[in-house]
Amino acid sequence: MLERIVHYFQTLEQHPLQRMAFLVGGLLFFWMIESAIPLLQLTYKKNKLQHALVNFTFTIFHLIIHTFLAILIVLLSDWCKSNNFGIVYWLQLSTVATIVACFLVLDFFGGWLVHIVEHKVPFLWRFHVIHHSDNAVDVSSGLRHHPVESVVRGCFFFMGILVSGAPMYAVMIFQTLLIIATAFTHANMKLPAKLDNLLSYLLVSPNMHKVHHHWKRPYTDSNYGAVLAIWDRLFGTVTKLDPSQIKYGLDNYYPNEKDEDIWLLLRNPFQKKKRED
Repeated sequence: MLERIVHYFQTLEQHPLQRMAFLVGGLLFFWMIESAIPLLQLTYKKNKLQHALVNFTFTIFHLIIHTFLAILIVLLSDWCKSNNFGIVYWLQLSTVATIVACFLVLDFFGGWLVHIVEHKVPFLWRFHVIHHSDNAVDVSSGLRHHPVESVVRGCFFFMGILVSGAPMYAVMIFQTLLIIATAFTHANMKLPAKLDNLLSYLLVSPNMHKVHHHWKRPYTDSNYGAVLAIWDRLFGTVTKLDPSQIKYGLDNYYPNEKDEDIWLLLRNPFQKKKRED
């Protein structure tokens, strides 16, 4: 069974339609759930579908960029294997231990670390703010990243592969679960409070991530995790806020009526701005 799983994910990068199925399937699944049990009553500029199409436009850019990044990911993973470079080779880990170790390292570099750096480095914040400018955070909001940010996140992901020595099956297992987790954490769905709180001790839960999208600091600068919540708890970057008090968007950067203006969002980061509180 384990061998079949490893074989499937080892070659998944070669099957873009199957990867797309995970993306679309996750979106549709949580789309239905958030429609049935919404956390907040969101106000869309036009309607939910139009909002999703705006955010999906950013995903198209990301998928184009990822096509090129994927080549480097495969080359880097193969280089680590050929040179026995990385944690999994230094410690001679078993297959299961390799999956776990790589998941931890990739989630740290490609999830938590890159995220906090984007908040702390003004130049990178200009691009990441596009993600925060969404005034109606729902399942489609996880797709909303400026193309330059996609490249930045790719660079940090390369670091994670280099440190871990991640073989391709471990890389693809992480990326597949990351796709699902991103849809889960952004979905506008109301879980039982106790369940959401319990999940947040290990995984980034919907309510935990919604706090990160609150318009006002210090809430915006907290809860940076992608899949695992352990990094925020380990480094003391967890904050809590009742969902009823959450307000999305960042009025200091984009007028609320412009948060779905795709071309404005694409070009504005190239205009230097001072971060305000």
